[in-house]
Amino acid sequence: MSADLRPRAIALMGPTASGKTALALEWAQRLGGEIVSVDSALVYRGLDIGSAKPTSAERAAVPHHLIDICDPWQPYSAAEFAADARRAMDDIAARGRWPILAGGTGLYFHALLHGLSDMPEADAATRAAIEREAADRGWAALHAELAALDPTAAARIHATDAQRIQRALEVYRLSGRTISQWRAAAPVTRLPYRVLKLALAPAAREVLHARIEARFDAMLNAGFLDEVRALRALPPLATHPAPLDLPAVRAVGYRQAWEHLEGRVGFNEFRDRGIYATRQLAKRQLTWLRGQLDLRWFDPSTQRHELDAALELFVGRQ
Repeated sequence: MSADLRPRAIALMGPTASGKTALALEWAQRLGGEIVSVDSALVYRGLDIGSAKPTSAERAAVPHHLIDICDPWQPYSAAEFAADARRAMDDIAARGRWPILAGGTGLYFHALLHGLSDMPEADAATRAAIEREAADRGWAALHAELAALDPTAAARIHATDAQRIQRALEVYRLSGRTISQWRAAAPVTRLPYRVLKLALAPAAREVLHARIEARFDAMLNAGFLDEVRALRALPPLATHPAPLDLPAVRAVGYRQAWEHLEGRVGFNEFRDRGIYATRQLAKRQLTWLRGQLDLRWFDPSTQRHELDAALELFVGRQ
């Protein structure tokens, strides 16, 4: 049997607050690696505290990629992420270092590892038109429109997931074909790397819930609400007709904080909503991860020896 000569990479996946960042930092320092963030909130400048963005000290200790590459009013697609991440990985591997993918955005991981069909690229005019319709009719009405056009996509996309509803309608309006038809018919190119795929998650759900609550309170103590106040004051956001429809502002915690600062809810309700939304995000992330058949699962707090053994086996294998 011939040797597999593809370059190697490590993917640390898991729900929010599962310990991915700490392990990625440790392994990057151990192996001589660089971290490629796979997180749809970390791409945005100004979303620091609420996204648990690596600190300046952590980023000085280990090179990080795909962090702070967009302003919060700019769109950024999974296809753009896959292209940017592939370039980052190739650059890292060319320097003889280890690419370490770390994050919890399943769509980004799928786009990078498995590829996306060659459907139409984002079109600013079409997106703006859809956003205007959403402001007039609501995203639920647009989701119903999508259900009539593409029941498969509508069943997969939640009625409140504005970004994915917008993309599905955009693809249809630009091409006359549904996003499900594009995905079924178009060939995709998989990532030409050997990837050690590890899922990190506490075995007990209550442990993850406790970590989520503790981290949310730590963010509040670190000035999360001041961060959102600063975002709200940025002219492109302050004058945006529907800022809560922007992907950056819809990030977990930010939407709830924004609504609190608008006076819609009090502080205690905001905190409860933020923690609940983060738990729901973790639930969705775990559901996606369970659908990935080639993952190895570990509880990082109780199976650290097994994690290190998996790493050593992969690193030593030629």
